[in-house]
Amino acid sequence: MEPEEYTRMAAVEDRMWWYRALHARMLDALVEQHDASPDPVLDAGCGTGGLLTLLNPAHAAFGLEWNAAAAAMAAAKSGRPIARGSINELPFAENSFGTVIAADVLCHTAVEPARALADIRRVLRPKGRLIVNMPAFRGLMSVHDAKVHNARRMNLRETRTMLEDAGFRVIRAGYWNGLLLPLMILHRKLPVRSSERSDVAVFPPWLDRMLHGMTELERRLPLRLPAGGSVLAVAERP
Repeated sequence: MEPEEYTRMAAVEDRMWWYRALHARMLDALVEQHDASPDPVLDAGCGTGGLLTLLNPAHAAFGLEWNAAAAAMAAAKSGRPIARGSINELPFAENSFGTVIAADVLCHTAVEPARALADIRRVLRPKGRLIVNMPAFRGLMSVHDAKVHNARRMNLRETRTMLEDAGFRVIRAGYWNGLLLPLMILHRKLPVRSSERSDVAVFPPWLDRMLHGMTELERRLPLRLPAGGSVLAVAERP
């Protein structure tokens, strides 16, 4: 990402509606896995450490981050060990982790998804799980994606195929952030945008509460929506 994006992320990820919604879904998926296995967790592409700070202190967790400044911020914020390196070539031994998280990482320009997934499979223990979040739909590419160096957005079928081709068994996958998808389309595709910055920002409190409330309402729905701004998948190493 652009260097200023890490600074912006560090400043808002504990309170901005988007990060809170993303982290809630990551934690939901992680709780399911930890009920079955307390093996160590790797947050691959941990950014400035927002998700790591929310993990259960009783569970061993590690971060991986390429950017030196972000890695330092993640270590200071979370108190967890942070390794410098690329998700394309993980600096860990085989069978090191019970769970690997890749939240909006496989979409980045510097990432080679097939290569990264092969190495994630290598460091996962048998029956270990991979939790992936991907931005959805190529048609939603925008200024935001350019600023955070997103090279790809995938629909549900493409995400599932990517994981299966890498040798994973997909346990579940679906869209989320669907209630806000119409607003997202309008915001991303208006002919003239008011800003050339990414969407990572401090929102007015009333607006942040409203947007987060919509994501929480969707999170509690008894059914999955047919489309959304992101795809969340949980896959298992056979």
